[in-house]
Amino acid sequence: MMRRIVLCTAMAAATLVALAAAPAGAATGGGAKGGGATAGVATGGAASGEGGGGWERWPSASFDLPAGARCDFPVHLEPVVDQVLRRVLEADADGTVRRAAFKGALVMRLTNTVTGAWYDADAGGRSVVDYRPDGSQTWRAHGPILLGFAEHRGNLPRDLYTVDGSYTVDIDATGYRTLTMRHGTAEPLCRLVG
Repeated sequence: MMRRIVLCTAMAAATLVALAAAPAGAATGGGAKGGGATAGVATGGAASGEGGGGWERWPSASFDLPAGARCDFPVHLEPVVDQVLRRVLEADADGTVRRAAFKGALVMRLTNTVTGAWYDADAGGRSVVDYRPDGSQTWRAHGPILLGFAEHRGNLPRDLYTVDGSYTVDIDATGYRTLTMRHGTAEPLCRLVG
């Protein structure tokens, strides 16, 4: 039985992938990471020549969130393990990416910048992401990603979460997300560094 959760775009930079070893960093229309979505993969660009078989390095960036954005305190997120690869599966004639696969180890360190407490979150799932011309996206993912929720912006309370299992994330053109879990968990992380 499937469970539906409606989410809203939560972070200034990325995870879902993100969301996942993937697009945790959701893409803008061109399939580039960034654009305000949260995922296991933060904003970043491709580095050429690595991975083979059409796979390219897709590095994640560090970013900061102010107090109240996800946790009651300011947090810093940075990759401590980043072996994420992207493979373009479909692109328009102009090179705009319409479907991409993501894989590889990603561990994001979540640090409470007031106390220095930190937690390493596994965000190294696998996913295939479809990017539509209106900016909406669909992530089909398996494994852990990092997702953030703002106050009153979804069915989960404001927090950063590790979502793990088998699931689909639909992000509409306004940034609202619908998470459909086939099976899995959503672990809140702010309490671990609070």
